[in-house]
Amino acid sequence: MEKLPFIPNHIYHRRNDIHSIYGGNWQSGICPSSKFPYIFIFSGKSGRQHGYEDGWDNPNVFTYTGEGQSGDMQFTRGNLALNDHINNGKCVLLFEIEGNGYVKFISEVEVFDSDYFETLDTKGNTRIGIKFFFKRSGVIVPIQPDIFQHLSVAEPYIPFLTIPPNETERKGLVTSRVGQGAYRKRIIHRWEYKCPITGYSNLDILIASHIVPWSESDNNERLDVHNGILLSPTYDALFDRHLISFENNGKIILSENIEKNAFQKIGVTGKETIKNLSEYNFEYLERHRKVFIGI
Repeated sequence: MEKLPFIPNHIYHRRNDIHSIYGGNWQSGICPSSKFPYIFIFSGKSGRQHGYEDGWDNPNVFTYTGEGQSGDMQFTRGNLALNDHINNGKCVLLFEIEGNGYVKFISEVEVFDSDYFETLDTKGNTRIGIKFFFKRSGVIVPIQPDIFQHLSVAEPYIPFLTIPPNETERKGLVTSRVGQGAYRKRIIHRWEYKCPITGYSNLDILIASHIVPWSESDNNERLDVHNGILLSPTYDALFDRHLISFENNGKIILSENIEKNAFQKIGVTGKETIKNLSEYNFEYLERHRKVFIGI
């Protein structure tokens, strides 16, 4: 394997250290080099105003929004280059924008999945975006795209799409909710492929839900992976109806509207703890607890 010319966590001047040597458009977020087997991708906070939001869903999986600031995103130019990078023998190198022309090299990554999602463009219009799922190079992700084909309810999974959806497909995409498309996949990666209470890992059974419901969330909260939770069916049903909730330390709270022996009959002991919560979940859990039945 050829040694990469960049060192993880080192800072580089984008124009002088990257584009002046390897080429690629220094103003773009996705920059294929025509002279070297590299595609440079850059992630930063400023992209959110254009409907972009990237991040690590777990230590090995990075989700990245495709290019295009207005209108529906399509698999052309940089998006197509990312889609085909393995077949074309290109390495994808991820950088984080530091500001003032400087970037930090994070890791070499490989795309292993992609999907459409609903977002807003620069003008605030609803459009279809593309979400790429990358894994760190050399890492094995336990979930592969063909498994995800069985997870959507109202929207068929179309792996590595190169043709924009037609009007009927678009309506299904734009009205999609949790349980469909890229957002559900992000929740699955975020919770590392298992229910954080039971450890159960059959993804055909587990349910991805919002902590704060879709109807009570703004556009950013609806797509925020930290507003999502992956639960076994019993716990999901109780959580959705506010018959259980969780403290920030993960400890379960049982509603007084159901007798304890009734909880026990369905396998809920009151001693459960949800694992792998982060500080980003706390605000959503606090809002869930405010409408919790029995408090």
